[in-house]
Amino acid sequence: MAQHDYINKKPKGKGKTKPEKTTKFPVVATIAALLLIGGFAYGLWFIKTNADPKEVEQAKNPHPAQEQTVVKPKPRPPEFIEEIKNHEIKVEVKEIKSKGPYQMQCGSFQTHAQAEAMKAKVAFAGLIAEIRRTEGSNGVWYRVRLGPYDTKRLAESDKNKLQRVGIFGCGIWGWT
Repeated sequence: MAQHDYINKKPKGKGKTKPEKTTKFPVVATIAALLLIGGFAYGLWFIKTNADPKEVEQAKNPHPAQEQTVVKPKPRPPEFIEEIKNHEIKVEVKEIKSKGPYQMQCGSFQTHAQAEAMKAKVAFAGLIAEIRRTEGSNGVWYRVRLGPYDTKRLAESDKNKLQRVGIFGCGIWGWT
């Protein structure tokens, strides 16, 4: 009788070799694949042998009469060409009033040193900013502003330059 090691659940004295794993050929999958391929081939053969020859010719050449006839454009009468040359187009032009000038504010700080730091970041982007001191009901604030801009498009262009160097949160509005 073999002694058992109840901790390792193996009988003592047996070798530590692992049993070899055998891989079985997937017979069911192979049969299914062969049946699918055979069914597809039979379907193609059935379609080919039972097709109507007239319909096959019609599918190859749907409009044989159109290939033989060539449609030539009709020549335009000389009056038509003169009419086009003398035609006048009327366009209504509306004048757009500018809403500018615009300003861009990139920060509002309680200390002048913070405003100077933001002004320096803006200067590294190649733009010139100014610091404006304002007093309100909640104390003194130092605003970092750029502008004036004639159009909002110019202000947006500078705002994009600032965003490329990491300065976000700048607002654009009318100059006051």
